[in-house]
Amino acid sequence: MRRIPLSRRSHVIGFQALSTSVTEHESTLERDFVALTAFFDEGAAITAQPVTIRFEHEGKTRRYTPDFLVRSRGGAATLVEIKYRRDLRAQWARLRPAFAAARRWAIANGAMFRIVTERGIRGPRLDAAKRLLPLRTAPLDAALAAATLDLAACLDNPSLGTLINELPASRETVLAVVWRLIARGQLVVDLSAPIGRDTRVAAAI
Repeated sequence: MRRIPLSRRSHVIGFQALSTSVTEHESTLERDFVALTAFFDEGAAITAQPVTIRFEHEGKTRRYTPDFLVRSRGGAATLVEIKYRRDLRAQWARLRPAFAAARRWAIANGAMFRIVTERGIRGPRLDAAKRLLPLRTAPLDAALAAATLDLAACLDNPSLGTLINELPASRETVLAVVWRLIARGQLVVDLSAPIGRDTRVAAAI
């Protein structure tokens, strides 16, 4: 059971399917973290409430359960606590000993410990992840995809890319091809800004 309760305003229980498994979330911020991680680290294993850490503080035995353990596709492990900045500030004195125990546990288990707030989760990258993640496995017109990728690869300077609305596939009927190629990483865009028709897109190297 969770030992650090969520505030009522954020308590939203649900599940998300990943390419590796299914994971649980207990707030909208946790849900968004899972979506962001699943998109930008495809194949990562995300385990909810993976361990309960017992530690001594002020002569008493206490327990702390972090929100997630993320094992990246490359093998790195990160123990993660998700917190709204306002809650983190308000609860810092109580949470600090638990976070120190989590860092010790992470070091002992070949991992690292991170506290992630809405500043690191929400923004254009999350918006892109939510829009693109479902398209990663969506059906794709192979002929239109090949033609679009050929054009992007044959630009005078493919590293600079071209505008989405300059591609032949920018017509409404086939614009979905461009989105699917971006979702699969075959076309590259700047995901730190909102994606639109004036976004520059380039073939993946």
